[in-house]
Amino acid sequence: MNTRKRVVVGLSGGVDSSVAAYLLKEQGYEVIGMFMKNWHDESVTISNECPWMEDSTDAMLVAEKLGIPFQAIDLSEEYRERIVDYMFAEYKAGRTPNPDILCNREIKFDIFLKAAQKLKADFVATGHYCQKGEIEVDGKPIYQLLAGADPNKDQSYFLCQLNQEQLAKALFPIGHLQKPDVRKIAKEQDLITADKKDSQGLCFIGKVRLPDFLQQQLKPKKGDILVVPEKLSIYDKKKIPAGIPVEDLDLETLNGICLPENYTAEQGTKLGEHHGAHYFTVGQRKGLQVGGTGKPLFVIATDTKENVIYTGLGETHPGLLRNGLFVESKEIHWIREDLQLKVGESAKYMARIRYRQPLSPATLLMKENGLYVIFDVPQKGVASGQFVAWYQGEESIGSGTIS
Repeated sequence: MNTRKRVVVGLSGGVDSSVAAYLLKEQGYEVIGMFMKNWHDESVTISNECPWMEDSTDAMLVAEKLGIPFQAIDLSEEYRERIVDYMFAEYKAGRTPNPDILCNREIKFDIFLKAAQKLKADFVATGHYCQKGEIEVDGKPIYQLLAGADPNKDQSYFLCQLNQEQLAKALFPIGHLQKPDVRKIAKEQDLITADKKDSQGLCFIGKVRLPDFLQQQLKPKKGDILVVPEKLSIYDKKKIPAGIPVEDLDLETLNGICLPENYTAEQGTKLGEHHGAHYFTVGQRKGLQVGGTGKPLFVIATDTKENVIYTGLGETHPGLLRNGLFVESKEIHWIREDLQLKVGESAKYMARIRYRQPLSPATLLMKENGLYVIFDVPQKGVASGQFVAWYQGEESIGSGTIS
């Protein structure tokens, strides 16, 4: 009787997933390789670098080399609905989406997982640099999402929206390795992907130029770039009052600190023009094409209704630095459901608001309307629509969309 566990590996045509498949086979799993095709539209990839044809061939050659069955699955419909449409809607609303996090939650660990389960798979595996732990709480198994062992490559942030059911079925075979070791194994096994560059660009779309991609749906239109002075009275309420523990702050004070500022044109001075507020994101420095300002210019807010970009001069501008952020109740996600905060409770965690950002100490306060996150050190470029993720040591505890 064959009791080998069956794993479907998402073979992307890159080195990480290739080595993941090899390691699983070595560990005695029955491995099936599956390539997800998520994108058809050639008009927005960068000319001759049509990635998915090449990637799908590489994935197939790796499967052949490892002697595992291979199939390709076309998820472009679902990808368009769940990822691309979401991106356009977010940019249009003046928020900054994170397609990679959504792609893991909605595609790889949902649609792909279901396709794998149709093949009677016990697990799905990916080439992510993160690790999975298992502990017991009240006699039930609880799965932990842990940082990858390679600090330069830890991808736990991209998986911060996974839930217990998804983690139960997930394997991350390379999470304990350093990137150079992964390349070394690929070379030793003579896998065609051993020297392939890491993919950049949107999850699975390949090398897409974001403005070109957005321009398909969001038409360029001229608007003003305004610079906002540092000394505005609105910045007073952004400060954390001295002498009061953050746990004791009232809602009005918390909202002042944590909600994004709504600027008006009167507060700024015109510096130049742009081609569409929806192409810019908070914290952005490049692409403004305004010279002669002395200090570097940063985007501190975008108004897509009025088509205005608000900027501030220098890294320490109070509009660029924020002491806190807010996550609406419906946007809060606990990977560790057993650690969920109840209304009125607070906890100290380490948090980050973007991939590869060093973790920073923060206090989480759960209120009726949602979660307030107050940082010990002000954070630069907090962007609505992005994700905040909080950790205990190496473990990702939960995450939420920044309001």
